[in-house]
Amino acid sequence: MPDVASIPLGVPLTAEQARRVYSQGEEAVVFYLMQLSALAAHKPASEQPAPSTPSGMIPAYQKPPAPGSKLGRTKRPGAKPGHVGSRRPPPTRIDRRQTHRAEQCPDCGGPLNRCRQRRTRYVEEIPEDVRVEVTEHTVHRDWCPQCRKRVEPTVPDALPGRRLGHRVIVLSAWLHYALGNTLSQVQAVFQHHLQTTITPGGFLAMWFQLQELLYPWYEQIQREALASAVLHADETGWRVQGKTWWLWCFSSPDVTYYMIDRCRGGPALRKFFSEEYDGVLVSDFWGAYNAIAAGARQKCLVHLLRDLKFVEQYKHPGPGWAEFAKKLRRLIGDAVRLWKRPDVPEEEYRSKRARFDGRLQELLATPAQEVQVRRLHKRLRRHCKELFTFLDHDGVPFDNNHAERAIRPAVIIRKNSYANRSERGADAQAVLMSIYRTLHQRGFAPLATIVSALKTYTLTGQLPPLPQKPAASG
Repeated sequence: MPDVASIPLGVPLTAEQARRVYSQGEEAVVFYLMQLSALAAHKPASEQPAPSTPSGMIPAYQKPPAPGSKLGRTKRPGAKPGHVGSRRPPPTRIDRRQTHRAEQCPDCGGPLNRCRQRRTRYVEEIPEDVRVEVTEHTVHRDWCPQCRKRVEPTVPDALPGRRLGHRVIVLSAWLHYALGNTLSQVQAVFQHHLQTTITPGGFLAMWFQLQELLYPWYEQIQREALASAVLHADETGWRVQGKTWWLWCFSSPDVTYYMIDRCRGGPALRKFFSEEYDGVLVSDFWGAYNAIAAGARQKCLVHLLRDLKFVEQYKHPGPGWAEFAKKLRRLIGDAVRLWKRPDVPEEEYRSKRARFDGRLQELLATPAQEVQVRRLHKRLRRHCKELFTFLDHDGVPFDNNHAERAIRPAVIIRKNSYANRSERGADAQAVLMSIYRTLHQRGFAPLATIVSALKTYTLTGQLPPLPQKPAASG
Protein backbone atom coordinates (compact mmCIF):
# COMPACT_ATOMS: atom_id res chain seq x y z
CA MET A 1 0.00 0.00 0.00
CA PRO A 2 1.41 3.45 -0.84
CA ASP A 3 2.63 5.61 2.01
CA VAL A 4 -0.39 7.93 2.01
CA ALA A 5 -2.40 6.35 4.83
CA SER A 6 -1.19 9.00 7.26
CA ILE A 7 -2.67 11.81 5.15
CA PRO A 8 -6.18 12.63 6.52
CA LEU A 9 -9.27 12.07 4.42
CA GLY A 10 -12.21 14.46 4.31
CA VAL A 11 -10.20 17.54 5.30
CA PRO A 12 -8.58 20.17 3.06
CA LEU A 13 -5.07 19.12 2.00
CA THR A 14 -2.09 21.42 2.30
CA ALA A 15 0.14 22.02 -0.71
CA GLU A 16 2.86 19.92 0.90
CA GLN A 17 0.51 16.94 1.45
CA ALA A 18 -0.78 17.12 -2.13
CA ARG A 19 2.78 17.13 -3.51
CA ARG A 20 3.60 14.16 -1.26
CA VAL A 21 0.77 12.13 -2.79
CA TYR A 22 1.73 13.15 -6.33
CA SER A 23 5.43 12.40 -5.81
CA GLN A 24 4.70 8.75 -5.03
CA GLY A 25 3.42 8.11 -8.50
CA GLU A 26 0.27 6.98 -10.23
CA GLU A 27 -0.45 4.13 -7.80
CA ALA A 28 -0.52 6.48 -4.78
CA VAL A 29 -2.82 8.96 -6.53
CA VAL A 30 -5.25 6.19 -7.57
CA PHE A 31 -5.23 4.74 -4.04
CA TYR A 32 -5.97 8.11 -2.44
CA LEU A 33 -8.81 8.88 -4.87
CA MET A 34 -10.36 5.45 -4.21
CA GLN A 35 -10.25 6.12 -0.47
CA LEU A 36 -12.02 9.44 -0.98
CA SER A 37 -14.67 7.72 -3.12
CA ALA A 38 -15.23 5.04 -0.46
CA LEU A 39 -15.56 7.71 2.22
CA ALA A 40 -18.21 9.54 0.19
CA ALA A 41 -20.07 6.28 -0.53
CA HIS A 42 -20.58 5.60 3.19
CA LYS A 43 -22.42 8.86 3.68
CA PRO A 44 -26.23 8.63 3.95
CA ALA A 45 -28.23 9.61 0.91
CA SER A 46 -29.58 12.64 2.77
CA GLU A 47 -26.03 13.98 3.08
CA GLN A 48 -25.14 13.42 -0.58
CA PRO A 49 -25.36 16.63 -2.65
CA ALA A 50 -27.82 16.63 -5.52
CA PRO A 51 -26.38 16.50 -9.06
CA SER A 52 -27.59 20.06 -9.66
CA THR A 53 -25.89 21.45 -6.53
CA PRO A 54 -23.28 24.08 -7.48
CA SER A 55 -19.74 23.20 -6.47
CA GLY A 56 -19.50 26.37 -4.41
CA MET A 57 -22.30 25.10 -2.15
CA ILE A 58 -20.62 21.76 -1.38
CA PRO A 59 -18.52 22.06 1.80
CA ALA A 60 -14.92 20.99 1.48
CA TYR A 61 -15.10 19.44 4.96
CA GLN A 62 -18.06 18.46 7.10
CA LYS A 63 -17.64 18.06 10.84
CA PRO A 64 -18.45 14.62 12.26
CA PRO A 65 -21.63 14.47 14.38
CA ALA A 66 -21.21 15.21 18.06
CA PRO A 67 -21.41 12.19 20.41
CA GLY A 68 -24.67 13.41 21.93
CA SER A 69 -26.32 14.53 18.70
CA LYS A 70 -29.05 12.71 16.82
CA LEU A 71 -26.70 11.42 14.13
CA GLY A 72 -23.98 10.35 16.57
CA ARG A 73 -26.28 8.81 19.18
CA THR A 74 -25.32 5.24 20.04
CA LYS A 75 -28.41 4.39 22.14
CA ARG A 76 -32.11 5.01 21.86
CA PRO A 77 -33.41 8.26 23.36
CA GLY A 78 -35.81 8.41 26.23
CA ALA A 79 -36.01 6.80 29.64
CA LYS A 80 -34.79 3.29 30.33
CA PRO A 81 -37.29 0.40 30.53
CA GLY A 82 -39.00 0.30 33.91
CA HIS A 83 -38.67 4.04 34.51
CA VAL A 84 -41.68 5.56 36.24
CA GLY A 85 -43.43 7.83 33.78
CA SER A 86 -44.35 11.43 34.44
CA ARG A 87 -47.59 13.12 33.52
CA ARG A 88 -49.43 16.35 34.10
CA PRO A 89 -50.84 16.47 37.66
CA PRO A 90 -54.60 16.85 38.12
CA PRO A 91 -55.81 20.45 38.38
CA THR A 92 -56.28 22.01 41.80
CA ARG A 93 -59.26 24.08 40.64
CA ILE A 94 -62.39 23.04 38.73
CA ASP A 95 -64.13 25.94 36.97
CA ARG A 96 -66.88 24.02 35.23
CA ARG A 97 -68.28 20.49 35.20
CA GLN A 98 -69.95 18.65 32.33
CA THR A 99 -71.59 15.21 32.17
CA HIS A 100 -71.47 13.10 29.00
CA ARG A 101 -73.66 10.06 28.31
CA ALA A 102 -74.29 8.29 25.03
CA GLU A 103 -77.93 8.06 23.93
CA GLN A 104 -77.35 4.98 21.78
CA CYS A 105 -74.56 2.63 20.76
CA PRO A 106 -72.14 4.49 18.45
CA ASP A 107 -71.47 1.23 16.50
CA CYS A 108 -74.90 -0.35 15.91
CA GLY A 109 -77.23 2.45 16.98
CA GLY A 110 -79.12 0.20 19.43
CA PRO A 111 -80.39 1.11 22.93
CA LEU A 112 -78.10 1.01 25.95
CA ASN A 113 -78.50 -0.50 29.44
CA ARG A 114 -77.46 2.13 32.00
CA CYS A 115 -74.58 1.15 34.32
CA ARG A 116 -72.87 2.80 37.26
CA GLN A 117 -69.40 2.66 35.72
CA ARG A 118 -67.88 6.03 34.82
CA ARG A 119 -64.54 7.80 34.53
CA THR A 120 -63.27 11.34 34.99
CA ARG A 121 -61.30 13.30 32.43
CA TYR A 122 -59.80 16.78 32.83
CA VAL A 123 -59.46 19.24 29.95
CA GLU A 124 -57.61 22.51 30.44
CA GLU A 125 -58.38 25.07 27.75
CA ILE A 126 -58.08 28.77 27.09
CA PRO A 127 -61.52 30.42 26.85
CA GLU A 128 -62.62 31.21 23.32
CA ASP A 129 -63.67 34.77 24.00
CA VAL A 130 -60.42 36.12 25.49
CA ARG A 131 -60.22 39.87 25.14
CA VAL A 132 -58.81 42.89 26.90
CA GLU A 133 -61.17 44.16 29.59
CA VAL A 134 -62.24 47.79 29.24
CA THR A 135 -63.03 49.67 32.46
CA GLU A 136 -64.60 53.10 32.53
CA HIS A 137 -63.22 55.10 35.47
CA THR A 138 -65.30 58.04 36.65
CA VAL A 139 -62.88 60.34 38.45
CA HIS A 140 -64.47 62.99 40.66
CA ARG A 141 -62.68 66.30 41.00
CA ASP A 142 -63.42 68.12 44.25
CA TRP A 143 -62.42 71.47 45.66
CA CYS A 144 -59.92 71.77 48.53
CA PRO A 145 -60.55 75.04 50.40
CA GLN A 146 -57.22 74.82 52.22
CA CYS A 147 -55.08 74.32 49.08
CA ARG A 148 -57.56 76.33 47.01
CA LYS A 149 -57.46 73.96 44.06
CA ARG A 150 -59.35 71.01 42.61
CA VAL A 151 -58.04 67.55 43.49
CA GLU A 152 -58.84 64.08 42.25
CA PRO A 153 -57.80 60.53 43.26
CA THR A 154 -55.18 58.60 41.36
CA VAL A 155 -56.20 55.70 39.12
CA PRO A 156 -53.67 52.95 39.95
CA ASP A 157 -54.45 50.67 36.98
CA ALA A 158 -52.61 52.66 34.29
CA LEU A 159 -49.81 55.16 33.92
CA PRO A 160 -50.78 58.84 33.59
CA GLY A 161 -51.91 59.61 30.05
CA ARG A 162 -52.13 55.92 29.03
CA ARG A 163 -55.31 54.19 27.93
CA LEU A 164 -53.67 50.77 28.18
CA GLY A 165 -53.17 49.22 31.59
CA HIS A 166 -50.03 47.96 33.30
CA ARG A 167 -50.47 44.33 32.28
CA VAL A 168 -50.73 45.21 28.61
CA ILE A 169 -47.45 47.10 28.76
CA VAL A 170 -45.61 44.51 30.86
CA LEU A 171 -46.92 41.49 28.92
CA SER A 172 -46.04 42.95 25.52
CA ALA A 173 -42.57 43.96 26.72
CA TRP A 174 -42.05 40.48 28.20
CA LEU A 175 -42.96 38.84 24.90
CA HIS A 176 -40.51 41.07 23.02
CA TYR A 177 -37.55 41.57 25.36
CA ALA A 178 -37.61 38.33 27.37
CA LEU A 179 -38.99 35.75 24.92
CA GLY A 180 -37.61 37.26 21.72
CA ASN A 181 -40.84 37.67 19.74
CA THR A 182 -40.66 40.22 16.97
CA LEU A 183 -42.75 43.37 17.01
CA SER A 184 -45.09 41.99 14.34
CA GLN A 185 -45.50 38.75 16.31
CA VAL A 186 -46.41 40.63 19.49
CA GLN A 187 -48.89 42.70 17.51
CA ALA A 188 -50.43 39.50 16.09
CA VAL A 189 -50.83 38.00 19.58
CA PHE A 190 -52.78 41.02 20.80
CA GLN A 191 -54.82 41.38 17.63
CA HIS A 192 -55.83 37.75 17.02
CA HIS A 193 -55.81 36.31 20.54
CA LEU A 194 -56.61 39.24 22.83
CA GLN A 195 -58.73 40.99 20.17
CA THR A 196 -56.97 44.31 20.72
CA THR A 197 -55.36 46.36 17.96
CA ILE A 198 -52.19 48.24 18.90
CA THR A 199 -49.94 49.90 16.33
CA PRO A 200 -46.17 49.27 16.29
CA GLY A 201 -45.62 52.88 17.30
CA GLY A 202 -47.95 52.39 20.25
CA PHE A 203 -45.94 49.41 21.46
CA LEU A 204 -42.64 51.29 21.15
CA ALA A 205 -43.98 54.31 23.04
CA MET A 206 -45.15 52.07 25.89
CA TRP A 207 -41.84 50.17 26.03
CA PHE A 208 -39.74 53.33 26.06
CA GLN A 209 -41.83 54.71 28.92
CA LEU A 210 -41.46 51.39 30.78
CA GLN A 211 -37.69 51.59 30.30
CA GLU A 212 -37.56 55.08 31.81
CA LEU A 213 -39.63 54.07 34.84
CA LEU A 214 -37.64 50.88 35.53
CA TYR A 215 -34.22 52.44 34.94
CA PRO A 216 -33.50 52.63 38.73
CA TRP A 217 -33.75 48.83 38.77
CA TYR A 218 -31.19 48.67 35.95
CA GLU A 219 -28.78 50.79 37.99
CA GLN A 220 -29.44 48.60 41.03
CA ILE A 221 -28.57 45.49 38.99
CA GLN A 222 -25.26 47.10 38.03
CA ARG A 223 -24.44 47.91 41.66
CA GLU A 224 -25.31 44.40 42.82
CA ALA A 225 -23.26 42.86 40.01
CA LEU A 226 -20.22 44.91 41.04
CA ALA A 227 -20.75 43.80 44.65
CA SER A 228 -20.92 40.07 43.83
CA ALA A 229 -18.09 37.78 44.91
CA VAL A 230 -17.85 36.06 41.50
CA LEU A 231 -18.77 37.81 38.25
CA HIS A 232 -18.88 36.20 34.81
CA ALA A 233 -18.36 38.34 31.70
CA ASP A 234 -18.88 37.68 28.00
CA GLU A 235 -19.65 39.61 24.83
CA THR A 236 -21.13 38.97 21.39
CA GLY A 237 -21.91 40.91 18.26
CA TRP A 238 -25.06 43.05 17.97
CA ARG A 239 -26.55 45.18 15.21
CA VAL A 240 -27.79 48.73 15.69
CA GLN A 241 -28.97 50.67 12.62
CA GLY A 242 -27.38 47.99 10.46
CA LYS A 243 -23.93 48.54 11.99
CA THR A 244 -21.93 46.20 14.21
CA TRP A 245 -22.17 46.95 17.91
CA TRP A 246 -21.49 44.69 20.88
CA LEU A 247 -23.68 43.18 23.55
CA TRP A 248 -21.88 42.82 26.89
CA CYS A 249 -23.14 40.44 29.56
CA PHE A 250 -22.10 40.53 33.22
CA SER A 251 -23.76 37.85 35.29
CA SER A 252 -23.72 36.22 38.72
CA PRO A 253 -26.15 33.69 40.21
CA ASP A 254 -28.53 36.49 41.28
CA VAL A 255 -28.19 39.22 38.61
CA THR A 256 -27.55 39.63 34.90
CA TYR A 257 -26.62 43.00 33.43
CA TYR A 258 -26.71 43.55 29.66
CA MET A 259 -25.09 46.53 27.99
CA ILE A 260 -25.14 47.37 24.27
CA ASP A 261 -22.24 49.54 23.15
CA ARG A 262 -20.54 50.40 19.88
CA CYS A 263 -17.13 49.48 21.37
CA ARG A 264 -15.65 46.07 22.18
CA GLY A 265 -12.62 47.39 24.04
CA GLY A 266 -11.72 49.01 27.33
CA PRO A 267 -13.96 52.11 27.00
CA ALA A 268 -17.08 49.94 27.05
CA LEU A 269 -15.85 47.98 30.05
CA ARG A 270 -15.07 51.15 31.96
CA LYS A 271 -18.72 52.18 31.58
CA PHE A 272 -19.74 49.12 33.54
CA PHE A 273 -16.83 48.94 35.96
CA SER A 274 -17.44 52.39 37.35
CA GLU A 275 -15.46 51.37 40.44
CA GLU A 276 -12.75 48.85 41.21
CA TYR A 277 -14.07 45.31 41.34
CA ASP A 278 -12.91 43.36 44.40
CA GLY A 279 -14.28 39.93 43.47
CA VAL A 280 -13.20 37.22 41.04
CA LEU A 281 -13.78 38.08 37.37
CA VAL A 282 -14.35 35.00 35.18
CA SER A 283 -13.94 35.55 31.44
CA ASP A 284 -12.38 34.22 28.28
CA PHE A 285 -9.00 35.36 26.97
CA TRP A 286 -10.27 38.52 25.23
CA GLY A 287 -7.60 41.17 25.84
CA ALA A 288 -9.98 43.97 26.84
CA TYR A 289 -10.64 42.30 30.20
CA ASN A 290 -6.96 42.64 31.15
CA ALA A 291 -7.31 46.41 31.60
CA ILE A 292 -9.97 46.07 34.31
CA ALA A 293 -8.80 46.17 37.93
CA ALA A 294 -10.13 43.11 39.76
CA GLY A 295 -9.40 41.32 42.98
CA ALA A 296 -8.64 38.07 41.12
CA ARG A 297 -9.28 36.55 37.71
CA GLN A 298 -10.14 33.15 36.33
CA LYS A 299 -9.71 32.46 32.64
CA CYS A 300 -11.98 29.90 31.02
CA LEU A 301 -10.05 26.65 30.67
CA VAL A 302 -12.69 25.24 28.32
CA HIS A 303 -11.78 27.98 25.83
CA LEU A 304 -8.16 26.86 26.12
CA LEU A 305 -9.02 23.21 25.47
CA ARG A 306 -11.21 24.29 22.56
CA ASP A 307 -8.27 26.18 21.09
CA LEU A 308 -6.11 23.04 21.25
CA LYS A 309 -8.75 21.07 19.38
CA PHE A 310 -9.15 23.80 16.76
CA VAL A 311 -5.40 23.87 16.05
CA GLU A 312 -5.29 20.11 15.60
CA GLN A 313 -8.26 20.06 13.23
CA TYR A 314 -7.57 23.08 11.04
CA LYS A 315 -4.01 24.36 11.48
CA HIS A 316 -2.03 21.15 10.83
CA PRO A 317 0.66 21.85 13.47
CA GLY A 318 4.19 20.60 13.04
CA PRO A 319 6.57 18.62 15.26
CA GLY A 320 6.47 19.49 18.95
CA TRP A 321 2.78 20.25 19.05
CA ALA A 322 1.56 16.78 20.10
CA GLU A 323 3.77 16.64 23.19
CA PHE A 324 2.88 20.20 24.22
CA ALA A 325 -0.88 19.63 23.81
CA LYS A 326 -0.71 16.35 25.72
CA LYS A 327 1.08 17.92 28.71
CA LEU A 328 -1.26 20.93 28.78
CA ARG A 329 -4.38 18.76 28.62
CA ARG A 330 -3.04 16.56 31.40
CA LEU A 331 -2.26 19.60 33.55
CA ILE A 332 -5.76 21.03 33.13
CA GLY A 333 -7.38 17.64 33.71
CA ASP A 334 -5.47 17.06 36.95
CA ALA A 335 -6.45 20.51 38.25
CA VAL A 336 -10.13 19.95 37.45
CA ARG A 337 -10.11 16.51 39.07
CA LEU A 338 -8.62 17.99 42.25
CA TRP A 339 -11.30 20.70 42.23
CA LYS A 340 -14.03 18.07 42.00
CA ARG A 341 -12.74 16.12 45.03
CA PRO A 342 -14.07 17.65 48.26
CA ASP A 343 -12.66 14.81 50.39
CA VAL A 344 -8.95 15.65 49.89
CA PRO A 345 -7.21 16.57 53.19
CA GLU A 346 -6.16 20.20 53.43
CA GLU A 347 -2.41 19.52 53.59
CA GLU A 348 -2.55 17.19 50.59
CA TYR A 349 -4.69 19.71 48.73
CA ARG A 350 -2.17 22.53 49.26
CA SER A 351 0.69 20.28 48.16
CA LYS A 352 -1.02 19.28 44.92
CA ARG A 353 -2.14 22.83 44.29
CA ALA A 354 1.46 24.10 44.52
CA ARG A 355 2.64 21.55 41.97
CA PHE A 356 0.40 22.92 39.25
CA ASP A 357 2.29 26.21 39.10
CA GLY A 358 5.58 24.33 38.84
CA ARG A 359 4.31 22.07 36.08
CA LEU A 360 3.06 25.09 34.16
CA GLN A 361 6.45 26.83 34.44
CA GLU A 362 8.21 23.66 33.28
CA LEU A 363 5.92 23.53 30.26
CA LEU A 364 6.64 27.16 29.42
CA ALA A 365 10.39 26.69 29.90
CA THR A 366 10.53 24.06 27.15
CA PRO A 367 11.90 25.61 23.93
CA ALA A 368 9.27 25.80 21.18
CA GLN A 369 9.85 26.05 17.43
CA GLU A 370 6.29 25.37 16.24
CA VAL A 371 4.37 28.60 15.64
CA GLN A 372 1.17 27.46 17.39
CA VAL A 373 3.13 26.34 20.45
CA ARG A 374 4.86 29.73 20.63
CA ARG A 375 1.49 31.47 20.36
CA LEU A 376 0.03 29.54 23.28
CA HIS A 377 3.25 29.95 25.26
CA LYS A 378 2.74 33.69 25.00
CA ARG A 379 -0.85 33.44 26.17
CA LEU A 380 -0.02 31.15 29.09
CA ARG A 381 2.79 33.43 30.28
CA ARG A 382 0.44 36.41 30.23
CA HIS A 383 -2.27 34.59 32.21
CA CYS A 384 -0.23 32.13 34.26
CA LYS A 385 -1.66 33.53 37.52
CA GLU A 386 -5.23 33.38 36.22
CA LEU A 387 -5.55 29.72 35.25
CA PHE A 388 -5.91 28.03 38.65
CA THR A 389 -7.77 30.68 40.64
CA PHE A 390 -10.72 28.28 40.92
CA LEU A 391 -8.56 26.13 43.22
CA ASP A 392 -7.99 29.03 45.64
CA HIS A 393 -11.51 30.54 45.97
CA ASP A 394 -14.82 28.91 46.84
CA GLY A 395 -17.60 29.20 44.29
CA VAL A 396 -15.29 29.93 41.34
CA PRO A 397 -15.62 27.52 38.36
CA PHE A 398 -12.89 26.65 35.88
CA ASP A 399 -15.09 27.65 32.92
CA ASN A 400 -17.24 30.59 31.83
CA ASN A 401 -20.36 28.56 31.08
CA HIS A 402 -22.51 30.74 33.33
CA ALA A 403 -21.92 33.83 31.17
CA GLU A 404 -22.45 31.86 27.98
CA ARG A 405 -25.79 30.55 29.26
CA ALA A 406 -26.78 34.06 30.34
CA ILE A 407 -25.95 35.56 26.94
CA ARG A 408 -27.68 32.79 24.99
CA PRO A 409 -31.24 34.24 25.37
CA ALA A 410 -29.95 37.51 23.93
CA VAL A 411 -28.41 35.64 20.98
CA ILE A 412 -31.76 33.98 20.27
CA ILE A 413 -33.46 37.38 20.40
CA ARG A 414 -30.85 38.71 17.97
CA LYS A 415 -31.62 35.93 15.51
CA ASN A 416 -35.36 36.55 15.72
CA SER A 417 -35.53 40.33 15.70
CA TYR A 418 -32.26 41.25 13.91
CA ALA A 419 -31.22 43.44 16.86
CA ASN A 420 -32.23 47.14 16.99
CA ARG A 421 -32.98 49.91 14.50
CA SER A 422 -31.99 52.82 16.74
CA GLU A 423 -29.76 53.66 19.69
CA ARG A 424 -32.83 54.36 21.80
CA GLY A 425 -34.15 50.92 20.98
CA ALA A 426 -30.79 49.40 21.96
CA ASP A 427 -30.95 51.18 25.34
CA ALA A 428 -34.46 49.87 25.97
CA GLN A 429 -33.32 46.41 24.90
CA ALA A 430 -30.47 46.35 27.42
CA VAL A 431 -32.53 47.74 30.31
CA LEU A 432 -35.64 45.59 29.97
CA MET A 433 -33.75 42.45 29.02
CA SER A 434 -31.60 42.83 32.16
CA ILE A 435 -34.63 43.30 34.40
CA TYR A 436 -36.61 40.36 33.01
CA ARG A 437 -33.55 38.08 33.17
CA THR A 438 -32.72 39.08 36.76
CA LEU A 439 -36.31 38.54 37.93
CA HIS A 440 -36.23 35.10 36.31
CA GLN A 441 -32.99 34.26 38.15
CA ARG A 442 -34.51 35.29 41.46
CA GLY A 443 -37.63 33.18 40.96
CA PHE A 444 -40.14 36.03 40.61
CA ALA A 445 -43.05 36.09 38.16
CA PRO A 446 -42.07 39.04 35.94
CA LEU A 447 -45.61 40.17 35.08
CA ALA A 448 -46.94 40.24 38.64
CA THR A 449 -43.75 41.78 40.03
CA ILE A 450 -43.52 44.65 37.55
CA VAL A 451 -47.27 45.34 37.56
CA SER A 452 -47.18 45.64 41.35
CA ALA A 453 -44.20 48.02 41.11
CA LEU A 454 -46.00 50.18 38.52
CA LYS A 455 -49.07 50.43 40.74
CA THR A 456 -46.87 51.54 43.62
CA TYR A 457 -45.21 54.12 41.39
CA THR A 458 -48.58 55.40 40.15
CA LEU A 459 -49.87 55.90 43.70
CA THR A 460 -46.70 57.19 45.41
CA GLY A 461 -44.53 58.54 42.61
CA GLN A 462 -41.65 56.31 43.73
CA LEU A 463 -40.53 52.95 42.34
CA PRO A 464 -39.96 50.26 44.99
CA PRO A 465 -36.52 48.61 45.05
CA LEU A 466 -35.85 45.54 42.95
CA PRO A 467 -37.01 42.53 44.98
CA GLN A 468 -34.22 40.39 46.40
CA LYS A 469 -33.91 36.65 46.06
CA PRO A 470 -35.60 34.89 49.00
CA ALA A 471 -33.17 33.40 51.50
CA ALA A 472 -32.87 29.62 51.40
CA SER A 473 -34.80 27.98 54.23
CA GLY A 474 -33.15 25.59 56.64
